[in-house]
Amino acid sequence: MSSPPPLACAERRDGGGEAARIRRVYDAYRGSRAVRRRWDPANAGNRAIHDERAAALREILQRGGFIPFAHRRVLDLGCGSGEVLASLEELGALPEDLYGVDLGEQEIEAARRRFPSMHWQVANAETLEFQPGSFALVLAFTVFSSVLDDAMARNLAAEIDRVLHRDGALLWYDFRYRNPYNRAVRGISPRRIAELFPGWTSELRSITVLPPLSRRLGRAAPVLYPLLARVRPLRTHLIGLLRKPRDPASGEPRAPLQSELRVS
Repeated sequence: MSSPPPLACAERRDGGGEAARIRRVYDAYRGSRAVRRRWDPANAGNRAIHDERAAALREILQRGGFIPFAHRRVLDLGCGSGEVLASLEELGALPEDLYGVDLGEQEIEAARRRFPSMHWQVANAETLEFQPGSFALVLAFTVFSSVLDDAMARNLAAEIDRVLHRDGALLWYDFRYRNPYNRAVRGISPRRIAELFPGWTSELRSITVLPPLSRRLGRAAPVLYPLLARVRPLRTHLIGLLRKPRDPASGEPRAPLQSELRVS
């Protein structure tokens, strides 16, 4: 499938200072042994978090009608080194239809090395070089919680709306709680999501047992993690699909965004 055509002339809405701040935060994460140790994939609690999210992602996309993917284009905002986007190949997505953008040059370089058949770009997602309606699915995994500037968050939401096809969806995964130990991020509540995407419909549910607790489970993680996941206050993230409002010309009403937090 051919690549989505770039915009002939993109309107610049660059967050400037905020984008630079985010780069500095993630550069510090990358250079920190403590952070690398915290997110070590060998940690049984981290594996439990990953496996739960992967299963939820498959279920959500199946119920949302995205599997099989066929030739649907997918864009991952804040893609990092590309693991989440690449995992869609296991669900039938074609590598030539997978696009990732990130502020970090090192992250994109790593993604290109690991997944050379996919499309990767260093970019500020406030201004994406794609035509309107280019993508059937956009991924935003822990993106908005990293943005502390409200103007930049609004710009990101507007750009998602622009590049997403009218029948497309945004796959959301992000913190719902504020982290008192990390002032570089903030929780994104269902009300805040509704403010960013007015008129969109959604079905969100809570997921991911408090990571510091999960990482301490050790060998007992396979047994204890599913039990802890039943306790709603311990689930720190929201996951689900958000869909654009129907075109008024279609005659269908614009439903308000609803957040249904279902027990896993």
